[in-house]
This record gives sequence, structure tokens and C-alpha cells, in this order.
Amino acid sequence: MAVTIDDVKHVARLARLGVSEERAGQLVAELNGILEHMAVLEKVDVQGVMAADGVGALGMPLRVDAGAPYPLQHPIESFAPATRDGFLLVPRLASHEDATEETG
Repeated sequence: MAVTIDDVKHVARLARLGVSEERAGQLVAELNGILEHMAVLEKVDVQGVMAADGVGALGMPLRVDAGAPYPLQHPIESFAPATRDGFLLVPRLASHEDATEETG
């Protein structure tokens, strides 16, 4: 399965990324190179090779979160334009405002 320029443009549109024609062409080449490499790796004989620990459906076990969060050197309000309940408030991107028109 090869990646086409239409695939790259479609994904860029979904991610709301501006990708020039030149960069789209570069991305097609890079992604197809990755897929070719993966095809080569699929051919590797792994019969009798022990599986890597922690890889697979179960994943790695997580540690329990413990202790208080590390305090900031300066209050968050001193470097954030706006905050609410300890979270940073940022303006909505202009590119997201017209997204409903494109997908609607």
C-alpha cells in the first residue's frame, strides 16, 4: 500500500495543517520510504525469538501516582495571559473557526 499525494493532502486537511505542494511531495516520499522499510521488517524471521517484555496488548505496568505536584517557581498567573482553575486559557485558532464549514 503506497501513500499518494491525495492521502497527504487529506490528512493535512483533517489535521488543519497547511502543507505546500512541495512539502506534500516530500512527505509522500518519506512516508513511502517508511512503508518500504516496514515491508522489509515484516520479512524478518523471528521464529524462536523471545518477545520483548511489556510490548503487546497488556502494555507496560504503570506506577501509582504519589506525592504532591512539584510547585512552580512563579505563580502561573505571572506568565499566563489567562487561567481558570489552574489551567491555561488560550484563544481558539482562527483556522478552527471555519472548520465546521469545510466538514459540514
